[in-house]
Amino acid sequence: MFTGLIAEVGTIAAIERGEEGARLRIEAELAGELAPGDSVAVSGVCLTAVDPGPGGFAADVMNQTLNLSALGDLEPGGRVNLEPALRASDRLGGHIVQGHVDGTAEVDSFTEDGFARRLRFALPPELARYVIAQGSIALDGVSLTISALDGLSAEVSLIPETLERTTLGSAAAGRRLNVEVDLMARYAERILGPLQTSTTDGG
Repeated sequence: MFTGLIAEVGTIAAIERGEEGARLRIEAELAGELAPGDSVAVSGVCLTAVDPGPGGFAADVMNQTLNLSALGDLEPGGRVNLEPALRASDRLGGHIVQGHVDGTAEVDSFTEDGFARRLRFALPPELARYVIAQGSIALDGVSLTISALDGLSAEVSLIPETLERTTLGSAAAGRRLNVEVDLMARYAERILGPLQTSTTDGG
């Protein structure tokens, strides 16, 4: 479990791709705090740390994850948002993030708004139904609040801290972002779905 508060931006040192998936080698200072087998969110995707050391760690990414997320777009030298797993003693400063990416969204545009920057992005229809204005969403692992919503298009506002401490500050139009919708929205659909079907059927 994570909070969507990024601890560090790491750098992709190497990528080994094969038929069975890919292994990422990530340079990051927080690697010194990781033990083999620890969970770490890499741009919102929960991965398992392999061979961690003072300078970095490796992580294996299976094909299903590569197909569902934007991790398959990474190249050596690319930057990724990193967050170690939440500890029981930590404060929940963002929102509950599982690291189970639901899909990707494409950046449409940026608009400067005082010291903030508004990021507009396009959601696939299968994810848009879980997104509401003022609701929570994780983009590349960053906990954010939906500030505007118009059909399949949504917007978030990025404060200077987010722009400086995450990869969203360098995101350009056309870039794919990993999306994890609010967990509560999925639970609500699961619970209320049968009731809605019953009402529609006249039950």
